[in-house]
Amino acid sequence: MNIITEDEQHQIAARGIDPGVCSREVSMCSRVFLSGGTTVVPDASRDPMFRDHPCVTGQIAAIRFYASVPLTTANGFVLGSLCVFSPEPAELSAEKKTALEIIASQVVSVLELQHHARMLARSLEEARNSNGLLESFAGRISHDLRNPLTSIIGFTELGELQHDSNAEELRIIGRTSRRMLAMVDDILSFSSIGGTLRVLPVSLRAVVRDIEEDLALCLKEAGAEVDVADFALQADAGQLRVLLQNLIHNAVAYCRPGVPPRILVTASAVPDGVELRVTDNGKGIPAQERDHVTEPLVRLHREDDPPGSGLGLATCLRIAKAHGGRLEIGSGPVGGTTVSVMLPTSAEADPAQATSTVARVSRN
Repeated sequence: MNIITEDEQHQIAARGIDPGVCSREVSMCSRVFLSGGTTVVPDASRDPMFRDHPCVTGQIAAIRFYASVPLTTANGFVLGSLCVFSPEPAELSAEKKTALEIIASQVVSVLELQHHARMLARSLEEARNSNGLLESFAGRISHDLRNPLTSIIGFTELGELQHDSNAEELRIIGRTSRRMLAMVDDILSFSSIGGTLRVLPVSLRAVVRDIEEDLALCLKEAGAEVDVADFALQADAGQLRVLLQNLIHNAVAYCRPGVPPRILVTASAVPDGVELRVTDNGKGIPAQERDHVTEPLVRLHREDDPPGSGLGLATCLRIAKAHGGRLEIGSGPVGGTTVSVMLPTSAEADPAQATSTVARVSRN
């Protein structure tokens, strides 16, 4: 098997001889590999193209029988050739010619597969480096912004306690600073998604119960109810928790005025893995905005919407992609929003789990 460059021929594999490298000028294959078809020469010493070639005259070798097939990729690029040769004149039957062409096609497939594997490994390494740089950058930014913001919040709170004449202005500064601090935390969380995942069996109900404890005050103030159907997921527990916490918090934050949030968290086996769904009865997201809102720092601007960083759904999408899955946004059965996260799985889930008992925890 020969790979032919502008100047050289590289024998990347050989049988009967030791593979080596030679200049293109002394390569027999370089004379015919761009011909577009299979070359068969019963006796090279009698062939006008090869009889003066150093590999035929005895200067380098004394080849007589020679046959070669171009190694042509699917897009028509010729890498080199697959050739056979012998010191004795010979004929190549139609069956053997076909076999040689089949082997050449298989060689190209293997070479392309190796090329794609190397490109994939390189892209993966670049992605890891990029994620590392992003996380490092976000960490530095977070550290550099946290200290002054924390100081501003502290001084504004102190001014409010002292009944300063500018108390209202101080409260505005305090609220703005807290929003900025929350955005810094969101950016840091967003940048750290991905990397190495620890994919293990995770109980959906257990994760949601932990989230309910973290959001207890928020859920109680809104009179929210969270229903969860248990399911054994294959996922990174930490990132799954971030995803579900973002979606449950959004369901509460974007509820309809005067309508207590009702949130249903379920999962079920589907042909390509597991579909995780979070459904609410809130304001919903217009169909034309559903792709847009998953972009970082993008928010809808609607009346009575709470402040936010615009990173919640972007973080969820990033987590889904880190698992090799995808995220889709649709409507709920009674309005509101359904966010579906498709997670691939190496092991088939038990379909019976999808119909298991729903546990309800009310925060009234």
